[in-house]
Amino acid sequence: MSKQTAREETERLIREAMEKKGLTIKQGQTRIETKCGKCGAPNRVSAAPGETRVEFACKECGHKQRTL
Repeated sequence: MSKQTAREETERLIREAMEKKGLTIKQGQTRIETKCGKCGAPNRVSAAPGETRVEFACKECGHKQRTL
């Protein structure tokens, strides 16, 4: 299945779901995987729709910083 075919199939399924009105499609929060700038520990941060830079504190060392 090519990317174009998959894209068309997804659009068709969304159109059918919207016609049935039994399914509500909404945009949720984005999850950002980032590393601490101080200790290098991996962190998972949630961001509201439309936000690209989010403030967070490292789960390992507590260093406060912003995502990229």
